[in-house]
Amino acid sequence: MSSDPRTTSSIFTRGAVDLSSLRTPPPPAAEPAAPSTAAAPTSGGVTIIDVTEATFQTEVLERSLQTPVVIDFWAEWCGPCKQLSPILEKLAIEGDGAWVLAKVDVDANPRLAQMFRVQGIPMVYAVVGGQPVDAFTGVIPESQLRPWIETVCKAGGVQVETPADPRLEAADDALMSGDLDAAEQAYKKILAESPADAAAEAGLAQVALVRRVQGANPAQLIAAAQAAPDDVAAQTRAADVEVLSGQAEQAYRRLVELVRRTSGPEREGVRQHLLSLFAIAGPDDPAVAAARRQLASALF
Repeated sequence: MSSDPRTTSSIFTRGAVDLSSLRTPPPPAAEPAAPSTAAAPTSGGVTIIDVTEATFQTEVLERSLQTPVVIDFWAEWCGPCKQLSPILEKLAIEGDGAWVLAKVDVDANPRLAQMFRVQGIPMVYAVVGGQPVDAFTGVIPESQLRPWIETVCKAGGVQVETPADPRLEAADDALMSGDLDAAEQAYKKILAESPADAAAEAGLAQVALVRRVQGANPAQLIAAAQAAPDDVAAQTRAADVEVLSGQAEQAYRRLVELVRRTSGPEREGVRQHLLSLFAIAGPDDPAVAAARRQLASALF
């Protein structure tokens, strides 16, 4: 097994793993059962356990019937493991028992590593309902680990609360107070540190939206759009007003129909404007998902 980060991959993988032989007691030559050690939980739930082949059935397979279990295959000599394991442990403690981190030393438990087809470490498996549901190899950043773990927990029927980000709270406060310059700088700083931060992207898009309609009369903008259905500027301003007034679905429909009626640079400008409005609501919003399908139909 290689610990060289150049030979490991952070691509998520799925595949069948035959665990049937692990559901029975290990052969006589196996190590005797060792007691599991758990990290100090924050409010009573088990968060981190050391697992051996002898304890695997109880601590992983049976436990995963109630609580998602994330297995960290590691070794003392593995440099990348020492980068990934502390992040997993931190997130497990934050999870406060919503999911359990099971640590498996591959040198002490080669049969477990073989059963899970571990060819490089660190390797991480998620087990839900007694079955592996996802896995990845190599070191990935905390910003990618958090959503992965949230997905694992959802698969196990567990909702995980993401701790509030003080940077984001400060940016949101600036936006709410009308200090657009401070809000913009704060959101950009977050994105510089965490480029995939959807909340910061949404905040930055909202700053741009507020700037576009500052000082405008909403009723006049809507009336202007009704009077000139093919005026791109009038339609995009009306859509901005509709989003700010809680009529996002109407704004999306307005711009999707405008995409159908335009072409060339105008069409691309409308599409980009619509995408900026999608960013405010976020990709998980059902209205955004529906509008994206409508936009695809309008484009192709």
